[in-house]
Amino acid sequence: MLRWQGLLRGWPAGPLSQRLVPLGGLVLCALMAGLPLISRSGLSLLILASGWLWLLIALRRLPRGGLGPIHAWILAILAVALLATGFSPVPTAALKGLLKLASYLGVYALMQEVLQAAPRWWDRIVGSLLAGSLFTSVVGIRQLYADTGELARWADPNSVASGTARIYSTLDNPNLLAGYLLPVLPLALVALLRWHRPLPRLFALANLLLGTAALVLTYSRGAWMGLVAAAAVVVVLLAVRATRRWPPLWRRVVPLAVLLGGAVLLAVLVWQLEPLRVRVLSLVAGRGDSSNNFRINVWMAALDMIQARPWLGIGPGNDAFNLIYPLYQQPKFNALSAYSIPLELLVEAGVPGLLVGVGLVVASVRRGLVLWRGDGPFALPALGVLAVIAALAVQGLTDTIFFRPEVQLSGWFCLATLAAAPQRS
Repeated sequence: MLRWQGLLRGWPAGPLSQRLVPLGGLVLCALMAGLPLISRSGLSLLILASGWLWLLIALRRLPRGGLGPIHAWILAILAVALLATGFSPVPTAALKGLLKLASYLGVYALMQEVLQAAPRWWDRIVGSLLAGSLFTSVVGIRQLYADTGELARWADPNSVASGTARIYSTLDNPNLLAGYLLPVLPLALVALLRWHRPLPRLFALANLLLGTAALVLTYSRGAWMGLVAAAAVVVVLLAVRATRRWPPLWRRVVPLAVLLGGAVLLAVLVWQLEPLRVRVLSLVAGRGDSSNNFRINVWMAALDMIQARPWLGIGPGNDAFNLIYPLYQQPKFNALSAYSIPLELLVEAGVPGLLVGVGLVVASVRRGLVLWRGDGPFALPALGVLAVIAALAVQGLTDTIFFRPEVQLSGWFCLATLAAAPQRS
């Protein structure tokens, strides 16, 4: 496949062929800005356009150097998904999931290509993402002052947190809104630190404050834990960088002291604010909370599915899951996914699927730490990416909202940022 690259090098150099990278950047900006605003059909069109643009760019240039670790693990994921599709008990449904994965990888490939060819597009794509996020946050917060009848449908009367009004903005689901905002907030913080002009910094600050408020008001416990994990990563890495020329003792003590102070502050806030306290206490309510009880029953069914097909699973995608899950589900506990990313990977692609997923995360974290230790232009973006990885990993332990395009494409953008950075930064 690499030898096919350069096939269109003789393509007449018209105005369009000379501007494929800027055109790709504009498509990506439209896609990231429209994640919470346009329909799934509109997202599908932009995703397909991204894949075709990457294909045109790739066919016009000669093959570049060897694959980096992130690319290698992504190809391993694609290979395992292909095997899982071939051995799936519902191959037609699994093929749909495989095509969906391939379409997301097309977006990732275009992101990496654009960022590698013109790094300045990182700020433009992030700015577009923040524009959609700001609008969505404002709409969500505005719901608190409108008719609360619609918000009431997300208040579970059987939960210990019954009566809580949860905003959902343009995404019609509080958990999806929280999952969408979770990777945006670290990028907004990076933009605040990276941009130097007053208006862009004010724009990033407004995103950070309003986005955090909107995420808290979704009352999504997984997103709350993810936000705490992201904040911890940012605080520790900034403290380590600020003290790297201090004496060895202080380099160890100060980051731990800052982290401990943040934990104490968080505990005080949870104890003093009743809505937060009630929602946090529901985490330890076990089956006494209806949401916990639902997830536990789904997890038990998912474990039965894994036990039945441990090596290559049932195939990728929610269509395959919807066909196989009813054979294992407990009565009255319908589900669209396994509500846990590790379990979902095991269900869809077996043990190899989980291993390549963990391998991608580890390779990404290592690459991010290398960039953060350096002083190159990708150091601050690497800080945001590491925080995003921590946030999505923590949230993904108890939810699979990551697999929605509104969330997943932000994750692919973060990995594309790491892959596009120069190997020697």
